[in-house]
Amino acid sequence: MRLDGKSALITGSARGIGRAFAEAFVREGAIVAIADIDLKGAEKVASELHPNAFAVEMDVSDISSIEQAVEVVSQRSGGIDILVNNAAVFDLAPISDITEESFDRVFAINVKGALLTLQAVAEVMKDHRRGGKIINMASQAGRRGEALVAVYCASKAAVISLTQSAGLDLIQYGINVNAISPGVVDGEHWDAVDALFSKYENLPRGEKKRLVGEAVPYGRMGQAEDLVGMATFLASAESAYVVGQTFNVDGGNWMS
Repeated sequence: MRLDGKSALITGSARGIGRAFAEAFVREGAIVAIADIDLKGAEKVASELHPNAFAVEMDVSDISSIEQAVEVVSQRSGGIDILVNNAAVFDLAPISDITEESFDRVFAINVKGALLTLQAVAEVMKDHRRGGKIINMASQAGRRGEALVAVYCASKAAVISLTQSAGLDLIQYGINVNAISPGVVDGEHWDAVDALFSKYENLPRGEKKRLVGEAVPYGRMGQAEDLVGMATFLASAESAYVVGQTFNVDGGNWMS
């Protein structure tokens, strides 16, 4: 019960990694807001978890939606102690094929959305004067470039940099800002990722997924549950002296 009595807001938590975090935080005693643009999906997850989980509609590309959701969560839970900036989108293309629309969408959600959500929640945390934990979801893609993944890589590099700057700024209020950098994590989203790689690398469906899984030193692709331990640690009092760090949880793919 390391999060007993804490209030958590997890964006993009109607599925995948966000849902796994929600399940873990509820087990650890937290009241968890399942925030997602897919309200029906969020309501389904909340109903399946625990009375301490509830759904809230939230579009991180819309500042009014962010502010409204943060207000709802704060009012219902008596503040916000933990934020996980998990909502994100992926796209890929060769440099010559990158469109302005793709760039704007990826950065609007992965970077701008993360920043605006962090800002809104940090203000709530400062008002309540009890500190807090903010966890941003980065990626191994933010550690280095990839020929076909320039925009997504750049967006996640920005998340790592944002984590460092916000961590230095907000620790004076007792707010720890850190990040998790997953490697390749299996899930329904990988069907779309695999299809994009198939298109540009002329591979049969499923082949890219097989290859990246075999390349992980651990021997397989990650699962959402593999990230839960790090997320719980960063959300708990155990990480009080950890500031502005990005932790690789990737089966050994990247050393830093």
